[in-house]
Amino acid sequence: MIDLRQLRDDPDRVRASQRARGEDVDLVDAVLSADERRRSSGSRFDELRAEQKQLGKLIPRAQGDEKTELLKKAGELSAAVKAADAAQGEADEEAQRLLLQLSNVVHPEVPVGGEEDFAVLETHGTVRDFAAEGFEPKDHLELGELLGAIDVERGAKVSGSRFYYLTGVGALLELALVNAAIAQATEAGFVPMLTPALVRPRAMEGTGFLGQAAENVYHLERDDYYLVGTSEVPLAAYHMDEIVPSEKLPLRYAGFSPCFRREAGTYGKDTRGIFRVHQFDKVEMFCFVEPEESEAEHRRLLEWEKQWLTALELPFQVIDVASGDLGSSASRKFDCEAWIPTQGKYRELTSASNCDSFQARRLSVRTREAGGRTRPVATLNGTLCAVPRTIVALLENHQRPDGSVHVPQLLRPYLGGREVLEPLGAATASSDS
Repeated sequence: MIDLRQLRDDPDRVRASQRARGEDVDLVDAVLSADERRRSSGSRFDELRAEQKQLGKLIPRAQGDEKTELLKKAGELSAAVKAADAAQGEADEEAQRLLLQLSNVVHPEVPVGGEEDFAVLETHGTVRDFAAEGFEPKDHLELGELLGAIDVERGAKVSGSRFYYLTGVGALLELALVNAAIAQATEAGFVPMLTPALVRPRAMEGTGFLGQAAENVYHLERDDYYLVGTSEVPLAAYHMDEIVPSEKLPLRYAGFSPCFRREAGTYGKDTRGIFRVHQFDKVEMFCFVEPEESEAEHRRLLEWEKQWLTALELPFQVIDVASGDLGSSASRKFDCEAWIPTQGKYRELTSASNCDSFQARRLSVRTREAGGRTRPVATLNGTLCAVPRTIVALLENHQRPDGSVHVPQLLRPYLGGREVLEPLGAATASSDS
């Protein structure tokens, strides 16, 4: 949640942020109104309690009618104190409920607009000209079937649409990507983590995924658990209700987990292959830092992602995501989009989000300042490797006319030294000839 003091001091900034996101601006005034009721009822409660205590000192010394009158007044005061306390509690609950609905305040440099209003910051690598090479590129599903790497038909038979099997070299390719990603993150100082895939409601709400993103979350109602859509959730909640000593910051974790997303609202979108699926594996970077360090850490996350995609020899662009396309927790988000040849456009492969103290305030993750006071830390997250989308980009960008696929140098040690992924039967056909 945002800082209530910031909201009181500069409500226009929060209104502008809500407007830029395309969200309810009136919510700002509703929060302020509830907060004012909470504060006024709190003051009223304090006044009545003080009067009640003063009256309590007079009663033992009073006699006769005076005492009777004081006791009567004490009874009335007691009822008034209880009413003021209840009003304060109700107003506080309302203020907190409304405050949780407010998204993080958008960074002033974020481009304003919807999904297509992003700003391109950088472009890396060279997009292949397949026509000049004399062949039409195959899409990742056709390549995956030739390689014996992807089976969506049986995935649909067993689990329904948007499910798949990675088989043979496809399974090996996932393991290679995960191991290479964890190796890079570990070298950069991240602590590798295997995280829970089921979390309690507070962890999901604390990271901001039960607001605008709730429709994409799987909820197990019988047990009141949520399936995570990213290991960002259990990583953010790892230090929930803790005070982290400032000398231990920054804390950096690289989480590997299965991820589950309902993909509500994407009917008919990216239905072919494994680009948009209900279950996938991902390596996620997550950082806890001092608030003053959040913007510099955001840039560092982006650099680690660029290093990863460059090592995979993929052409990509970096975008500054527009305000209306930000998740509720992020104040700013950079995406790295890889070129997908058969789609003829760049598509999101990694992302890096600065959440400032928004998540930490909701999850009560704090650090202690030199004077002994505590304050929320800042949290950031960055996808290093969302496996299916990375496989899509690798297969399509590194394919050859015969359906074989070039293996980037980075992955070869994790694939038994393979330099090329060969279509099924290619090795046999070669030896027979």
